[in-house]
Amino acid sequence: MKQILFTIVVLFTMFTCKNNSKTNEEITQTKTVKKYPSDVIPFMGKWQILLGDGSRSDSLVNFDKQAFFYVQNEDETDWVVYKTPNSGITSPNSSNTRTELGEKKRWVPETGGKLTGTLKVQHVSTTGDARVSSSYSVVVGQIHSDEGHENEPLKIFYKKFPGHKKGSVFWNYEINTEGDNSGRWDFSTAVWGYDFSVVGTSPETYPEEPKDGIALGEEFSYEVNVYQGVMYLTFTREGRQPKKFIKNLLKSDFSKKSDTPQQVLEASVSKGRDGVERKNAYAGEKQFFKQGAYNQANGKATKSKTYNGDIPKQYENGSYAEVWFKKATLGSGTLPNKE
Repeated sequence: MKQILFTIVVLFTMFTCKNNSKTNEEITQTKTVKKYPSDVIPFMGKWQILLGDGSRSDSLVNFDKQAFFYVQNEDETDWVVYKTPNSGITSPNSSNTRTELGEKKRWVPETGGKLTGTLKVQHVSTTGDARVSSSYSVVVGQIHSDEGHENEPLKIFYKKFPGHKKGSVFWNYEINTEGDNSGRWDFSTAVWGYDFSVVGTSPETYPEEPKDGIALGEEFSYEVNVYQGVMYLTFTREGRQPKKFIKNLLKSDFSKKSDTPQQVLEASVSKGRDGVERKNAYAGEKQFFKQGAYNQANGKATKSKTYNGDIPKQYENGSYAEVWFKKATLGSGTLPNKE
């Protein structure tokens, strides 16, 4: 009888240990499974990327880059992080660093396309010149022309002045200049808070905090829908009514000097930005979307601190932009809902 009991105890112990071993192994495997941005937002195969250290990749499936482009889990939600310093290696035509996706496909406004994103801006540069519009800001979505002057019919910004709890979301339209492109300018439209034209009166004197602003870490979404040459923009935020805007990309609103908005007359004309747009705007020009973190702070125009380009030191001292996306889609333009 004792021998039988001993055998049962031994068998039970072996069975228990074996099951516990499997459980521990499964837990270890669960903890060590790595997630890539393409696991969170599966459209990555349609993009290439330029990162804040100047490196590039044309293949983003199962790709990440420590400290620039990676997955962060917060409260059981996975986010794709785009992070870039104030100073690094930039694209040939810009002084600003970016960790930003660039769409591989090209399309014309007549054909259209659609880009969506659900995101939160976690950080913008804490240094800059308050008189310069692009200080303390990051671009989180774009349409960029790939022909002609290679101007930008859309840039979606987030901006927050130091010391303010709330920042602003606005979008800019850059005219597709007739003739000499040195006269190009942006017209800005506020979504929440201020537009691009609201600046300080001295390098460290800021305007009042926006009343309808949006905080760092506060989630919002945008939809850019270009359908038959017209751009339909929709911005949503919890607890607020959606904000909607329409801009024709085939017919200019700014083809005569008299069409220049007052905002531009006050902010740009004195700097020699006094051009007019060609009558058919961006008609027939190849376009592509961009999404991520295009840092607008730099050591030249905005006089932001860059620590001689030392990226870890910039990250330690607030000289960077960081944007998190949890959802995004890319596809064809669609007939907008009529509400």
